[in-house]
Amino acid sequence: MKNILEWLENKTEQEKKRIAFIDPKDEISFKELEQKAKCIGTYISYMCDVRSAVGFYMEKNIDAVCGMLGAVYGGCLYSFLDTRQPESRMHQIISVLQPALILTDEEHLEEAHKLFPEIRVEVIADILFEKKMDQERLDAIREQALDMDPLYVNFTSGSTGVPKGVTVCHRNVIDFIEVFVKTTGIQQSDILGNQAPFDFDVSVKDVYSGICAGASVAIIPREYFSNPTVLMDYLSAQRCTVLIWAVSAMCFVSIMNGLQYKTPVSVRLVMFSGEVMPIKQLNKWTKALPFTTFVNLYGPTEITCNCTYEMLETREYELDEVLPIGKAFDNEKVFLLDENDALIQVPDQEGEICVSGTCVALGYYHDMKKTNEVFVQNPLNDKTYERIYRTGDLGKYTDDLKLIYTSRKDFQIKHLGHRIELGEIEAQVEQHADITRAICIYDSNKKRILLFYVGNIDGKQLISELRDVLPGYMLPNKAFALDAFPINKNGKVDRNALKELGGIKHA
Repeated sequence: MKNILEWLENKTEQEKKRIAFIDPKDEISFKELEQKAKCIGTYISYMCDVRSAVGFYMEKNIDAVCGMLGAVYGGCLYSFLDTRQPESRMHQIISVLQPALILTDEEHLEEAHKLFPEIRVEVIADILFEKKMDQERLDAIREQALDMDPLYVNFTSGSTGVPKGVTVCHRNVIDFIEVFVKTTGIQQSDILGNQAPFDFDVSVKDVYSGICAGASVAIIPREYFSNPTVLMDYLSAQRCTVLIWAVSAMCFVSIMNGLQYKTPVSVRLVMFSGEVMPIKQLNKWTKALPFTTFVNLYGPTEITCNCTYEMLETREYELDEVLPIGKAFDNEKVFLLDENDALIQVPDQEGEICVSGTCVALGYYHDMKKTNEVFVQNPLNDKTYERIYRTGDLGKYTDDLKLIYTSRKDFQIKHLGHRIELGEIEAQVEQHADITRAICIYDSNKKRILLFYVGNIDGKQLISELRDVLPGYMLPNKAFALDAFPINKNGKVDRNALKELGGIKHA
């Protein structure tokens, strides 16, 4: 197998009428999905060269799924663009992605034309209305395809102020998803409740696990995650059995008492990732769903979703317990390197989490310099080429040699389910005419981004103006105006002093 479309076509042969995807307005069978994707693929094949990028400017729904698979049929890679991010950030992403085509819906068409005046923009529904499909042309595209062809690009925060486009190929996804489905026991009878937006790699597990296993995927609109009663009603109505969610989404439900309003008793498997799960919130979930299996997942976008998993015990956890991030998925190697690139194999010694295997992504789109900084030769292997990804995450082994996540090596953080480079926030702040310098600190205990700056503007006004250049999840929670930054004995900004100013107890 060398193309993810083979999963779809196999399921079409076996289960033509079985429902593949559901959203609040519609549903689609595997057969219908293949036909619509081929129509879109035919159109794309005439508009774009193979291996070009196709951008999607729309909210997630069934048409969006048809579109992404259509891009693949057309021999292209796809990238979903968050419709709610600031215009300036969108332009940065487009300058990196350089898409040959933007696909959208009627709701976002006018805005898409304004945002992308020099790029061809088409409405997916219009393409589907034509129902033109050229199987011979699609066969020719497939014949020249490689398993290392890029499948999608997901953009994450970049320290220079420019988002990084993580490029994942077919082989990455095929290798991971088949193991993921087998390891977690996702079955054809399951209904996956899709929480993550399609520009977030958590959604890759929903979309492709569903297609691979022949299961159904219920797409949950983004706005449902601001209304717990609507969300829980939808989960119950769709009889969802598997949830693969970001930690922040699970916390929203438990904090807003969604589980007290209605318990989705059909859910048999819950997997979470993105940041450390607060024990208090996990206990609320396990109490509400005592017969459900809970799995802690770990892994950055650069290694195709996840590289480790821990099947959690069915019990109430102590509030000071640390959840292990578990063991590596099959065909992935996860290990710790110390500051001298020596292998760590003993408890309580902190090191950088590194990953090797087929799961390691192709790198960053149009950015070989950044790619070569973190996608490197394994320093432990001087005999053969072995490409690894240095995650920048720090971890250590417990006394019973279970791997746990401890912190970040650099100034990247995990906040509200997103990996954020604090340097990107700083870069945007320092572009402000009234700012001379800015530094961000993360309060991991209270989950707050604190901004310290030197400049002539009120902190609240500054945060308000940052809404025009930063997505909501990157906005500082509080801004502190300083006359000058504190300096340590080495002549560098004293970040511990800044933490004290921000009321952070643990340096």
